[in-house]
Amino acid sequence: MDPSDVIGSIGVGLILIAFILNLNGVMDRFARSYLVLNLVGASLALLASALIEFYPFVVLEAVWALAALIGLLSQRSQPPKTV
Repeated sequence: MDPSDVIGSIGVGLILIAFILNLNGVMDRFARSYLVLNLVGASLALLASALIEFYPFVVLEAVWALAALIGLLSQRSQPPKTV
């Protein structure tokens, strides 16, 4: 396996873990851990896509990572939720 395969597989794996946990009600889509998994996963998938020069996925993963980052940053400007 090339380094891009390993990096991309880890990135996609993190995104899928977050997705599956969200679908099963284990992790909320606004949870910090969900957003971090998506940010790190998309960033790794972005790097792997750039390494193999597959630009449609570079754009996809850049937008995905940016959305997760915006979600994380917007949480910082809001007071913590109480249960």
